[in-house]
Amino acid sequence: MKKITLLFTSIILTFLAPANSATGDYAVYPTAIFNFVEKGRNLNDMGEKISNVIFASLVVDPNITLVDREELDKLIDEATLNLSGMVNSQQANQIGQLTGAKIIVTGTIFEIEDNLMIVTKIIGTETSRVLGASVKGKVDDSIVALAESLSVKIANIIKSNAGTLVAKPTSRSDDLAALKKQVNSTNLPSLTINIKEHHINRASIDPAAETEMIFYSSEVGFEVFEKNLPEAKKADILIIGEGFTEFATRKGNIVGVKARLEVKAIDQKTKKILAVDRQTVLEVDLSEMIAAKKALAKASAMIAARMLPKLSGL
Repeated sequence: MKKITLLFTSIILTFLAPANSATGDYAVYPTAIFNFVEKGRNLNDMGEKISNVIFASLVVDPNITLVDREELDKLIDEATLNLSGMVNSQQANQIGQLTGAKIIVTGTIFEIEDNLMIVTKIIGTETSRVLGASVKGKVDDSIVALAESLSVKIANIIKSNAGTLVAKPTSRSDDLAALKKQVNSTNLPSLTINIKEHHINRASIDPAAETEMIFYSSEVGFEVFEKNLPEAKKADILIIGEGFTEFATRKGNIVGVKARLEVKAIDQKTKKILAVDRQTVLEVDLSEMIAAKKALAKASAMIAARMLPKLSGL
């Protein structure tokens, strides 16, 4: 199958009514849009044009905000992902981890006799749920008109099926309970955790990612040494990492901030790397710095849920 290069990736933030205005929790649906696959004669560059039209159509929707991801090429190894109109659930999950996207829009344009059909897949990166839509026309019909018609269907599907495409939010206690079930609590190694972070153009106030990793590690039974004390060298495993956040978008008084966190676990005796993980998250709040801290904390919690069970089995 033809390998699709990433024309652009955007994040569509659909801000619905606040779930809890007192706490600043909002429904947010980041969406990555990829080039459409071309199948048929005389369809060269049509996939790129369709993606462009969909982007241009959605950007004027009053309920949707588009944020360009200029740095995305640095985060995604396209050769590894081999993205195409046939993105599978595993790839979708990986894209979600790399970009923070909760929804992926991709698809195919193809010819059937003298007809043109454009089919799109709308994939939830967390739920692996796939929804679809299509438009049909003649080979001499306007691609722009067909893509605009499809973009309307895409916007409606995202807004009306978010509950199906996006995983329902869980509480911290729920996440902790699920993690405890996965961790082998027998003879857990001790840890030292050192995660640096910064907000682009602003100094970091407190280590949100590090604090969250310490919390989950301690709660499931790991002994955690303070990184600035001599005892830190006695820990079996050193967890180090780096996170950064930057402004993504603003809609009214609501600010969106994206965070990127990379973490690895190292055996302090052998210096062997035991585990490596990364996560990109987008969060919103009335305060930019609070959104940044929420994003880093969430990214750290997600990494902890994947990494700590691995370390418990060592």
